[in-house]
Amino acid sequence: MPSPILQPVVALVLWSMVMWAWLYATRIPAMQKAKIALDPALTSADLAARLPPQVRWKADNYNHLMEQPTLFYAIALTLAVAGQGEGLNAALAWGYVGLRVVHSLVQATVNVIMLRWALFMLASLVLLGLAAQAAAVVF
Repeated sequence: MPSPILQPVVALVLWSMVMWAWLYATRIPAMQKAKIALDPALTSADLAARLPPQVRWKADNYNHLMEQPTLFYAIALTLAVAGQGEGLNAALAWGYVGLRVVHSLVQATVNVIMLRWALFMLASLVLLGLAAQAAAVVF
């Protein structure tokens, strides 16, 4: 039977794909509306300047899901391989995923920066807890 900590790993990957689909579902119509040509000379900054903030927020969040969660994946896989992916560690992993999903929803919809920051900090503390658990196992 696979380690229970692998479930939140897969869930966060699937959530990342939801955000990927959402970013394109909003970006492509916005680009068409703004008549933005698919020009390879167009920089990311140029594109961002021409899109409404509500459209950019989805892409920004997708990018954020490619950053710190990579540490989560490494720690969760370490715990799974070490046979420590159950109980508290699995609960912490689900907590991290839940906080990241809420963070995504806040950033993609209302983008209240202080709320988003608080969610990010809580998720970071949960990740720190998971890293400490993994450190206790491998050192």
